[in-house]
Amino acid sequence: MSIAAILLRSAAVAALAAAVAGAATAQTMPPLPEAIQKAGVVKAGVKCDYPPDGFIDSSGKPVGVEVSLARQVAAYAFGSPDKTELTCVTTANRIPTLVSGKVDLVIATIGVTPQRAEVVDFSDNYAWGGSDVLVLNDSPLKGLDDLKGKTIIVIKGAWQIGWFEKNLPEVKMLRLDTVSDALQAMLQGRGVGYAHDLAVIKGLAQKNPRVRRLDELYQLGYRGAAVRKGEKEWLAYVNAAIKRAKSEGLVVQWIKKYDQPDLVETTVDSWDLSKVPAKAR
Repeated sequence: MSIAAILLRSAAVAALAAAVAGAATAQTMPPLPEAIQKAGVVKAGVKCDYPPDGFIDSSGKPVGVEVSLARQVAAYAFGSPDKTELTCVTTANRIPTLVSGKVDLVIATIGVTPQRAEVVDFSDNYAWGGSDVLVLNDSPLKGLDDLKGKTIIVIKGAWQIGWFEKNLPEVKMLRLDTVSDALQAMLQGRGVGYAHDLAVIKGLAQKNPRVRRLDELYQLGYRGAAVRKGEKEWLAYVNAAIKRAKSEGLVVQWIKKYDQPDLVETTVDSWDLSKVPAKAR
């Protein structure tokens, strides 16, 4: 047999093996719900103001790690990531947008809490996170207890609100809609700090020389996708899709594509549930 024939046969064998492996992987996916099949598209709510998970690129389209994950659910379901209808949601309106039926899935930095679980069903945890507080560089504040009796800025609907209400009720909160609004308000002196997710605070601290992290980790929690209550078949499919995307290394690829180079390692770790810190306040 000629070398060319051997190479051709080897390529054919490799292609067949890849096809078989792909088919086997696809077969592990649970059935797609009839309603989703009939729609022919995955309607997903995503963040559009929260890089690297979801933000608007220079062409005006939503991109990011979680946006890519939502599109990948559609790729598994319909063979193309373009079979996704994306809706920008905020922290405050993401659950109402889901419950109202405008979207069928929310993948939008949503923390899993007992209160939210009374309204929606969550996927398996796929990432973890903590919280921190951003303050001005020349601020005398050194820790969370120094916030007592003062006003901090938070995002409407964010889980930091519940933590402060329970653990530091003396802290006053100014609730705003977006990250940019919150940062601007803090720089204007409308609050002594801005409390949000650790990833957000880290990114802002690295970009803006006027601010620093309080650097006292609190409120460890987990992130999951959300579907409407009782949609068990759809939830099973979403769980399988997220698990598959992580196992295929896609999430790490997206993080490297969309995150700041000096934050990639931290973000990758936040999607690894084996690396959850032992404790936080």
